[in-house]
Amino acid sequence: MKLFRRRREAPPGTVRTASSADREHLTEFAQTRRGVEAYVEPRTTVTEMTIVLVAADGEWTRRRIPGPRAAREFGNKVGVPVYDVAATGYPQRMREWTARRKAAGETGVPGLEGPTV
Repeated sequence: MKLFRRRREAPPGTVRTASSADREHLTEFAQTRRGVEAYVEPRTTVTEMTIVLVAADGEWTRRRIPGPRAAREFGNKVGVPVYDVAATGYPQRMREWTARRKAAGETGVPGLEGPTV
């Protein structure tokens, strides 16, 4: 059964970097939601620096970015403010949106939406 298999683009232990698909997704999100703010997250041992976009209703998305300069340039390009999550924390509306989705049984994983039995 291939339920949990993923296509590997790089060997295990390789830090994942930002791609053009990441930039396209972030741009589309920022342009199709209102009140979007960007929160820059630091690099981890397995993922490059990331940026979380949070809309006015709390909907959010996370993608990799090349670095803090790229985050600021992205914010300027699409017209959203950029914050350092280590200094500001995440907005409450983001946590509330996630809690509502979880309560509704929405997992964010295609094919696994809806209440579990």
